[in-house]
Amino acid sequence: MKASRLRFGMNLWPPFLFAGIRVVEISPDYRYARVRMRLRPWNRNFFGTHFGGSLFAMTDPFWVLLLFNQLKGEHVVWDRAGEIEFVAPGRGTVYAEFRLTDDHVAEVLDQTRDGDKALIWFETDVVGQDGAVIARVKKQVYARRKRDKQLAHA
Repeated sequence: MKASRLRFGMNLWPPFLFAGIRVVEISPDYRYARVRMRLRPWNRNFFGTHFGGSLFAMTDPFWVLLLFNQLKGEHVVWDRAGEIEFVAPGRGTVYAEFRLTDDHVAEVLDQTRDGDKALIWFETDVVGQDGAVIARVKKQVYARRKRDKQLAHA
């Protein structure tokens, strides 16, 4: 699927749409994504800052999506674990960026070459408009070569 089409669909996806999460960019090569969330009455908490669940949700699917598309559909890829550390109150618009490197992809390919699974941790900072860190998110992604692809590479 073209990255632009995926971005369009994700911006209409109810969990993002109703939380005020907007996918600003997914690069055509699926190596980069940028997400934005403005503070609105429906995504703020009792204290008038961003709801923590929305901060986590804005980072949720991107490492899996980027990695899956880099692996050309030859691997099963999904989230296995996640952590969030709240650093500062989120006021105003917040952003998250995801950059998948050649080293990330090579690490997964190396670990899954013989049919084994890969468990890779990725880190993303959610930042305010001034660049100050609001939250640090860690996601562990699971990947394993699909069984029919294992036989083809044996």
